[in-house]
Amino acid sequence: MTSLRIAIVGYGTAGQAAAVLLARDGHRIDVFERAPEPGPVGAGFLLQPSGLQVLWRMGLLAQVLAHGARVDRLYGETPCGRAVMDMRYAGLDARLYGVGLQRGALFSILDAARDAGVRLRAGITIEGPDDADDRWLRDADGGRHGPYDLVLAADGAASRLRGRLGGVRRDAVYPWGALWCLLDAGDWRHVRELRQRYVAARRMIGLLPVGTRPGDDTRRLSFFWSLPIAAFDGWQSTALDDWRDTVTAIWPEAARLLGATTTHAQLARATYRDVTLTQWHRGRWVLLGDAAHAMSPQLGQGVNMALLDAEALRDALRTGDVSEALATYARVRRTHVAVYQFWSRWLTPVFQSDRDLVARARDIAFQPMGRLPGGRGHMLRVLSGTQLGMFGTLALEDAFVTAMETHARH
Repeated sequence: MTSLRIAIVGYGTAGQAAAVLLARDGHRIDVFERAPEPGPVGAGFLLQPSGLQVLWRMGLLAQVLAHGARVDRLYGETPCGRAVMDMRYAGLDARLYGVGLQRGALFSILDAARDAGVRLRAGITIEGPDDADDRWLRDADGGRHGPYDLVLAADGAASRLRGRLGGVRRDAVYPWGALWCLLDAGDWRHVRELRQRYVAARRMIGLLPVGTRPGDDTRRLSFFWSLPIAAFDGWQSTALDDWRDTVTAIWPEAARLLGATTTHAQLARATYRDVTLTQWHRGRWVLLGDAAHAMSPQLGQGVNMALLDAEALRDALRTGDVSEALATYARVRRTHVAVYQFWSRWLTPVFQSDRDLVARARDIAFQPMGRLPGGRGHMLRVLSGTQLGMFGTLALEDAFVTAMETHARH
């Protein structure tokens, strides 16, 4: 296999994983990150079996499981205790589970796995390919970098490069976002569950156990508060005690965890996008992660998809020249991503919107739909990241599932 000189733009999960995997195959890697001091963005997330399998193949599963929190169940209810959603990984395979993880933990684990030969060039904003030759990158200060055999655009959901490569079918900001923070888990009872509580679709609170991170052994929960993005500034001007009273009225047990939250700045704002492309690559440039297929977090797939993208591109580059590899990568990943984009687009207003009738229908029908023939299995495969197209399944290796089971025993 020919050693390529590869540039990666963006040092989030997709960029980090690609840097590790491609350097191990002997490629020469330069990573460009616009932040002067690269670090994690966001509170926590849920790693699904699909993403965990990639980390297992990378030899990083033990580190992830050492810091993460095992999640067996996803449960959502109304304030009066009526169950809306109740899904358990055991319904797919008794040996499987998800892992809640802090973004800082995964960032540190992937950063530590980066080969010493990978150059990380921070504080450089890449604007796109040079107009005359796409082997070269042009930065915001007029500098040129290259030449490169391949450029990976992994600069996130709000990608600056996506539009430069063409092929954007849809790039829309969802009208609803969220406030996020990490909380001390304390005596939280639901240590193996993602818990959510809904008031129609206008209010949603989520609490996900996300374990620890290197250098901090305090077990944390990732807290989520749904909010229209148009209401962000209004929330900022509301007294924090008044907001906490609102949380208490919906979920007293969750509100007690917010005692240490004393300023608005402790909750970060998050927006998300719905992105679909007609093409994932152009010339020597290719999109990975949220830059290629941003979607809302309703299905919890963003990080997992980024890991799968990096692995699929690595595999494709092993089988042919760059142009053939990019076509193979796009075909493989498009098949997997499409069903998640579809469900994410339709489910988001069911959980985050002002459509009260839709929310009532959800409360009545969501669980019964999961009991229909084939419905439960489909929902669990979508949850676990293993749904491939409408009817296929992304295979999980027996050795990986056994590794998950073995760790659970210890």
